[in-house]
Amino acid sequence: MAALGGLLCAQAGKTITVRMLDGKTGKLITTSTFMVRVDHEPTVHADWVAPNEDGTGKLTLPRIASLLSIQATYDSSMMIYVNCDTAGEDANTVDRWYSIAEILTLGVAAPNGCVKPAEAAKLKLLTKLKPVAKPASVAKPGEFVFYVRKQNWREHIREDESPR
Repeated sequence: MAALGGLLCAQAGKTITVRMLDGKTGKLITTSTFMVRVDHEPTVHADWVAPNEDGTGKLTLPRIASLLSIQATYDSSMMIYVNCDTAGEDANTVDRWYSIAEILTLGVAAPNGCVKPAEAAKLKLLTKLKPVAKPASVAKPGEFVFYVRKQNWREHIREDESPR
C-alpha cells in the first residue's frame, strides 16, 4: 500500500504553496488567476494553482519541471500585476525564473523592489533587493512568496497599445 501512495505522489508532481503579497504593505493578496510558466516555456498554465482557504494558493507542478515564473491578474480581468522582483525594469516584459528544487527545500521569497529599503525595514518586510532572498520567517520550505503592485497609468496605457 505504501508503494502505491508513493507512485501516486510521483505522478501528481511537486506541490508548492504560493503567497502573493502587496509590495507596499506586505499584506496577502488573493486572486483567482495565477499564471504559471515552467522551464522557460511560453505556455501559461492558469489552472495549476488551486486557492486555499487562507488566501494562499496550492501550485502543483509536473515532476520534470525545474524552474518557474509566476504572475497574477486583478480586478477580475486580464490586468496583470507587476511583479516587484522586476522593479526598475520594463516590468511587463521581464520574467524572473526561480528554482523549484530551492523552493521545495529552503523556501524562496522573491525580492521586493516596490519599496525603498527604509520603507521595507519599517514594514518589517525581510526581502530586499537581492537576487533571491529566503529568510526563514518569510518563506518556509515548499513555499514561494512574491510581491506585486498594480500597474501604474503609463504601464496600463502601454499594455493597451501593445499588439496582441
